[in-house]
Amino acid sequence: MRLEDKVVQYLEFCRYRKELDEKTLKAYRIDLRQYFTYLASDVPSKEQIEEYITYLHRKYKQKTVKRKIASVKAFYNYLEDVEIIAENPFHKIKVRFKEKVTLPRIIPREEIEHILNHIYKCLNKSTEKSRRYILRDVAVVELFFATGARVYEISNIKEDCVDLHTGLIRIMGKGGKERYVQISNTSVLHILKQYFDENKAEIQKNGFFFINNRGSRYTEQSVRLMLKKYTKQAGIKRNITPHMFRHSFATYLIEEGVDISCVQQILGHSSIRTTQIYIHIAAKKQAEILRELHPRNKMKIAGAA
Repeated sequence: MRLEDKVVQYLEFCRYRKELDEKTLKAYRIDLRQYFTYLASDVPSKEQIEEYITYLHRKYKQKTVKRKIASVKAFYNYLEDVEIIAENPFHKIKVRFKEKVTLPRIIPREEIEHILNHIYKCLNKSTEKSRRYILRDVAVVELFFATGARVYEISNIKEDCVDLHTGLIRIMGKGGKERYVQISNTSVLHILKQYFDENKAEIQKNGFFFINNRGSRYTEQSVRLMLKKYTKQAGIKRNITPHMFRHSFATYLIEEGVDISCVQQILGHSSIRTTQIYIHIAAKKQAEILRELHPRNKMKIAGAA
């Protein structure tokens, strides 16, 4: 029996029992194929595994190495659980990572405002033919900033997941986890209703809420290209991506004093540690605290301005 032959069985388990998404399954498939290709051994020794880990560190960034090792470990855990192997060889491997904090990039508030103003300007100047598609683009960008949703979550929203009366949207996140986000801004809800009304037949036929000019799902890549187009038209030099809206959404909510556990729930983070990164970049809130509460403000220093 070759352990490599059990990869298909494992991926089926991940797909149907753990309900992992296609993106995760693809990463597992690539990582496991790379592992078995490099080792060329069905029962690798501790030294061979250590050598492979060193190889990964030489070739990839820490985040990628961490993921690739986690993929292999999870596979061995599965084999151990179903009693295909007696012991997981990774139990004897100690892997430590120096945690590197990479602060997420956010969009300045004035640039978000500028982009939205530009797209609405395009909408007001639109022809009868182009109006329905520009309505869609406005709705997508508004929804990014209103919900903090990921690009694939927005792209895959189904028509029956959007309640245009209450403004409640059901979002399907990582690993098939569902969450609800409330649209409370009346302007955002109004543009969603306008878009739906002018594209109703195609949306109901296709099933997805956001559709392209062929009546198919508005794909993640199309959304990225759309955002790049409007950003360039608006004269913004910064390379703005859909995920930067998610970072900005979280950061500005925390700056306004929203509890971090609430932001965690809205974003669909399974761990609050993931959400805590936004505390570090909530600069406006930090500036207000230091300006109002810093003890230096109460000190009387002779000769100081």
